[in-house]
Amino acid sequence: MKKRIGLFSALSMFMLLSGCGANTDNAADSSAAVESEESVAASSESVEAVTGASEVTYSDPEELKESYDVIIIGSGGSGMSAAISAKDAGLNPVIFEKMPVHGGNTIKSSAGMNASATKFQEEQGIADSNELFYNETLAGGKNTNDPELLHYLVDNSGPAIDWLDTMGITLDNITVTGGMSVNRTHRPSDGSAVGQYLVEGLYANIMEREIPVFVNSAVTEIVMTDDKASGVKVDFNNEGEITVSSDAVIIATGGFGADFDMVTELAPQLEGYVTTNQPGSTGDGIKMAQAIGAAVVDMDQIQIHPTVHQESSYLITEAIRGEGAILVNQQGERFVNEMETRDTVSAAINALEEGYAYLIFDAGVKDRVKAVNTYIEKGFVQSDETIEALAGQLEMDSATLAQTLTSWNETIASQVDGAFNRTTGMVNPLAAAPYYAIQIAPGIHHTMGGLKINSNAQVISTEGTVIEGLYAAGEVTGGVHGSNRIGGNAVADIIVFGRQAGVQSASYVQSME
Repeated sequence: MKKRIGLFSALSMFMLLSGCGANTDNAADSSAAVESEESVAASSESVEAVTGASEVTYSDPEELKESYDVIIIGSGGSGMSAAISAKDAGLNPVIFEKMPVHGGNTIKSSAGMNASATKFQEEQGIADSNELFYNETLAGGKNTNDPELLHYLVDNSGPAIDWLDTMGITLDNITVTGGMSVNRTHRPSDGSAVGQYLVEGLYANIMEREIPVFVNSAVTEIVMTDDKASGVKVDFNNEGEITVSSDAVIIATGGFGADFDMVTELAPQLEGYVTTNQPGSTGDGIKMAQAIGAAVVDMDQIQIHPTVHQESSYLITEAIRGEGAILVNQQGERFVNEMETRDTVSAAINALEEGYAYLIFDAGVKDRVKAVNTYIEKGFVQSDETIEALAGQLEMDSATLAQTLTSWNETIASQVDGAFNRTTGMVNPLAAAPYYAIQIAPGIHHTMGGLKINSNAQVISTEGTVIEGLYAAGEVTGGVHGSNRIGGNAVADIIVFGRQAGVQSASYVQSME
């Protein structure tokens, strides 16, 4: 018997129960009825999930084979990209996902995917280059990024946008995030959050290729034979481990931002912070790889995101600032360049006596950033027809907030921010009623550290040698982002290196034949 669930409704419910909301923009999807509570647990039977327009079917454990060409651990953006690339290269891949639904942290991505010198930038008259993208990312990472990995990310970002487009995943609405000087953050055409759109599009391609995806299947160990990755041990529905063989293994399990013990051991200063991560982000892939001799890098580099709704742990997308929002303190005054890097903006908020700030924006920003509709539905947003009335709701001095807005609109007109030297996200004034506010503060968001890889996505051992047959991609790896990640670069990372892991694992497996 098959069971059907509203996929993103189930995911949202799961995140809510775990203290994390799934960051989506499709109200129809997020409000779909759950037809069977048992489906969320995804028992040993096959599960069908219903999205707004299509059904998603997960593989029945009874269909499991003893071996596959390549095993992918994790079903987020990097895992699905790897599986698609491996399949298209001629392999027989399988995905194991420990959670009840696919998508990982990718489903929560909001701003977009950074890429340089793309066809969509060219069509829109945006002048950009790989060199500029590289230099700005290196500066954002405090010059600690791995140059080999960063060059590969940047040089393959444009082709990755093209690759997605060939699969019906079109990211042609371009905005800007903090630390970037030009618009290179690619979003869906309607300006909605990238996460759900990307997950839906990638999974549609997974289904089209008939790649098996097993949920509630927790990989517990990477099996090695003659110093080569040769399979995994996997536990289906907590019913005991079985061994599945393969010629290669790709680790795409994400970071460890939801493992508070691991986070605070590495970064004690983050004790007490909320996390934007889905509850499956517990560092499993890192721990399993370390157990077989893999090296790690930058493990203490953990990013906090400046704009998180604290009561729900829900990330408020950086695209709001990219489209023109400002940040004010409880006195109604700006206090930082809102488009600085995430670490800088977070530090400025933490330095405030009140420890929080407000995003202030207008109807124009709301129209350009579809995620705002979700925030309104969830009750995160306060609004009023005048800025003075909004100030009253926020218990701010109305004259001060009104003057802040007037000064900001004058800055937009002159294109000179004499107060904080902001240079991006300054196209439109905040002048269209109603006006909106969201109270935010920093939260744990991304773990820059992880497994050491090379530009072929091969995992490197503590002895500095390649671990044969073992690949990794996405947030489970370290080195790409250095000491601080730029918004929009994580999605670039998962797609670029996910593709590479799939392609390189295929080359490796085929060389053994």
